[in-house]
Amino acid sequence: MTQISSDVVWHQGSVSYLERQQLNQHKPVLLWYTGLSGSGKSTIANAVDRLLFERHVHSYVLDGDNVRHGLNGDLGFSDLDRIENIRRISEVAKLMLDAGLVVSTAFISPFISDREQARQLVGPEYFVEVFVDTPLSVCEQRDPKGLYQKARAGEIKNFTGIDSAYQPPENPGIHLKTAQQDVTQCAQQVIDTLLKLRIFN
Repeated sequence: MTQISSDVVWHQGSVSYLERQQLNQHKPVLLWYTGLSGSGKSTIANAVDRLLFERHVHSYVLDGDNVRHGLNGDLGFSDLDRIENIRRISEVAKLMLDAGLVVSTAFISPFISDREQARQLVGPEYFVEVFVDTPLSVCEQRDPKGLYQKARAGEIKNFTGIDSAYQPPENPGIHLKTAQQDVTQCAQQVIDTLLKLRIFN
């Protein structure tokens, strides 16, 4: 847990959350994509982002690899570093929600406790867990970055699904089965859920 100095005081902004929502004409929400490496998290999140853009919804994708190029570039892949990785992303997502955006995070985020911490941080009413459910065998066949091959050869340590655990969601808000659904179908399933939740019309 990060220590907050007693000298730091939260500064209230002059534009309210409701004013931003009225300007955007949609509600903010966090779509938390979780799944194994190669499951299709980033691909689906970006397909959804394109559909949101076409609906004039203000949105942004926080991609796991992209964030590690900057904000989380100092973190490795130990369990402790993975926990800190998710903590930082949760804080960034919370700020983006306050700005009124529909935020997508595409991270393996292997631990139930970390995803639950993110849910509680932003507020359960703004959090939708999206389980990109792809069998390990399918992810290994895809292996777009060659990571599974390296992990099997012992060149990468702490690789989720090989020598580091992945805890699947017990009750995800959206369950995508990419072995049976293509990217277009998965993206539309997310949009349909957001319509049911009345995030936008």
